[in-house]
Amino acid sequence: MKSNVTPLGPKADKDTVRRSNLSLVLRAVRDEAGGGATRATVAARVGLTRAAVSSLVEQLLGLGFLTESGKTFSGQAGRPGTALKVARTGPAGLGVEVNIDYVSVCVVDLAGTGRVRLTEHLDNRGAPPARVLARAAGIAARTLESAREQELFPVGVALALPGLVSGGAVRQAPNLGWNRVPADGLFAAALAAERPGRAALPVRAENEANLAALAELWFGGLDAIRSFLHLTGEIGVGGALVIDGELLRGAHGFAGEIGHVVVDAEGPECRCGSRGCLEQYAGQAALLRAAGIEESGGGAGVAELERRVRAGDERAVAAVAEAGRMLGRVLSGAVNLLDPDAVVLGGIYRNLMPWLSPPADAELTGRVVSGLWSPGSGRLRAASVAGDAARGAAALVLTEVLADPVAYAGRATGGPG
Repeated sequence: MKSNVTPLGPKADKDTVRRSNLSLVLRAVRDEAGGGATRATVAARVGLTRAAVSSLVEQLLGLGFLTESGKTFSGQAGRPGTALKVARTGPAGLGVEVNIDYVSVCVVDLAGTGRVRLTEHLDNRGAPPARVLARAAGIAARTLESAREQELFPVGVALALPGLVSGGAVRQAPNLGWNRVPADGLFAAALAAERPGRAALPVRAENEANLAALAELWFGGLDAIRSFLHLTGEIGVGGALVIDGELLRGAHGFAGEIGHVVVDAEGPECRCGSRGCLEQYAGQAALLRAAGIEESGGGAGVAELERRVRAGDERAVAAVAEAGRMLGRVLSGAVNLLDPDAVVLGGIYRNLMPWLSPPADAELTGRVVSGLWSPGSGRLRAASVAGDAARGAAALVLTEVLADPVAYAGRATGGPG
């Protein structure tokens, strides 16, 4: 009879256990609110003895992952402890967001702080993928040099890309016009060409909405919310679902394509080949067109839309309200199906929330069967400024460092690579 039980792995040896405990301690220090971690507070948090934690801390200090910064007082009896913090130099993550009309590159340190950011507005529609990725690699190379000046040494790259992404390749990105593009390999080759004589960095590719959702989870201040639906409004409309703090990818990694949920089967043609998709009503181009603004206006067009709605321009306000209604109708179906605690709207939607959210909230209130949604409930909220895909991509790289710091010890002092 076939068994569905996963085979047990080999028994952990002392080195494996120690490496695991180093990861526990490093993550505990990083997660301590206010940077007030001490050996005693870490020991209480991870469930190890004070002596064991002290030994692990000494190793992490020696490897350059932690620093000591004076004394901290717990308010209880006893001597003050020495404050521990994650080092501001050493291993870092590099995130590269390639979108329809811009490229944004971000370096994040081990504490999760964004340290370097370069963004260039480029029209990537219709351009050959190799050219787009080569331009992105050039921006990334300049970002890496800026990081080195701060003694930060990214250990890998994560690409944030719109569309269906699997195994490092873009299977389909309708708004870019990409099909079956080996994005990770093309970018890695282009970055190596930009940095002759430097060790190659491993590259992975992920869907940009997924990475924006992870950034919101890790940096967005969602408090106790661990299950939410995240929408990113750009030229397309991307979606991602986080359940109990974990990203839901689906069977093939393509979950979250809410922008291609059909609103009206007889509606406008979509680049994906269907008709009446949500992004034809609530995407950036659709919003600008409905407001009477040149739809290829990019960032300048979005800024003009925001200016007009703030000024009370009737056509602009009506365009945003209609987009909100369409978003609410589609979101109500997703909420009924998936039961998230909240819906978070990012991208161009964030600054339009005062005009976008009332009609969206009204649709959710009238259509969500649980009765948990009501106007002003706080379940429909704007994304934070920290919840962007490039930062999420950079932080994703660092999850590997935090999981096994010993494997990246050389980078703590700018070692090999």
